[in-house]
Amino acid sequence: MIKNIKILQDKLKIDFSNNTEESFLNIWLRDHAKDDDSWDSRSNQRKIFTAKLDPKLYIKKAEIKDHGNSIDILWSDLNKSINYSSEFFTENLTKSKKKQNNLKIWASNDLDENIYTNFNDVITEDGYKSFLKKLYEYGFVVIQNCKTEMSSVEKIAKKIGYVRESIFGGLWSFESNEDKADSAYTQEELRPHTDSTYSNDAPGLQLLLCCNYKATGGESIMVDGFKIAEKIKNEKKEIYDLLTKVEVTGQYIGDGVFLEAKRPILKLNSDQQLTQVSFNNYDRAPFVMSEDKTKKFYHAIREFDLIANNKKYQWRRVLRPGDLLIFNNWRILHGRGSFSGDRKMSGCYINKEDFDSSCRIHKII
Repeated sequence: MIKNIKILQDKLKIDFSNNTEESFLNIWLRDHAKDDDSWDSRSNQRKIFTAKLDPKLYIKKAEIKDHGNSIDILWSDLNKSINYSSEFFTENLTKSKKKQNNLKIWASNDLDENIYTNFNDVITEDGYKSFLKKLYEYGFVVIQNCKTEMSSVEKIAKKIGYVRESIFGGLWSFESNEDKADSAYTQEELRPHTDSTYSNDAPGLQLLLCCNYKATGGESIMVDGFKIAEKIKNEKKEIYDLLTKVEVTGQYIGDGVFLEAKRPILKLNSDQQLTQVSFNNYDRAPFVMSEDKTKKFYHAIREFDLIANNKKYQWRRVLRPGDLLIFNNWRILHGRGSFSGDRKMSGCYINKEDFDSSCRIHKII
């Protein structure tokens, strides 16, 4: 709610009812006008030619409207006032606290049956929102009672966004295959890792449906990479800082391709908040640093990888036919225990931006 306003030379000062105050520059306010001449409400795109705005434009008049829920502003280059909602101002406060992400950071003892849901519930409107919220908060969910067909994977994927094409195709099935150039196709243990460290834009979600299991072993493993980061930051800040700064090169060579990308194991945004964990010891390519930095780097990844392989931080379950495991590849490290016998999985990737989009639409973030 807006309590008071004051027109200054190049900005508008606003006092809010919660005792917050903020000043907004004229050029910024004019650029974000949403009258019909400045904004296309159909496409949610700016129409105004920002470069042609007068840098010296000023406010002729400003008036609080709708009992403090909006402000009418008459600009020097217009003959008609433009209305700005109080919500617009409060959403763009520079002095506001950083938005809380409301994630549930976990070790194995922190999890319960809450990470399970039912396929028939997920495909309903209310059930889908509940599932999406769990996936956002915990980083992974197990959807039970799916048909052991590719159509189950596709139906869930298309509820969220769309299937991502990769070097493995769009929708894919796999079982042990020694002809493939990827460790996922073996029966050996796969230590916790994230996928596609060799991709400039790693997949956001991965779906894995158990279609057939006549085997011994092969537990699926989930580890919260954000929990590892939290532990290291609290206990060994110098290692945390190194993991956020050293860009590690990942590569995929085989099956007719040579892919390569690099980024820190712990990627931060401009507010120094953790946004992505990217760790795959299998796909790490050679890269050279000074001797001192190299020694520190190997010490750092040793700390990180030992935590990831500590069962105290792992969720471990054997997926049964009809179980679909879906997880956030920008947060959760996944792995698999060694096995013998027949184990067939189907799955796909989804882009991170599509997952984020669905969360925004359903007001989860």
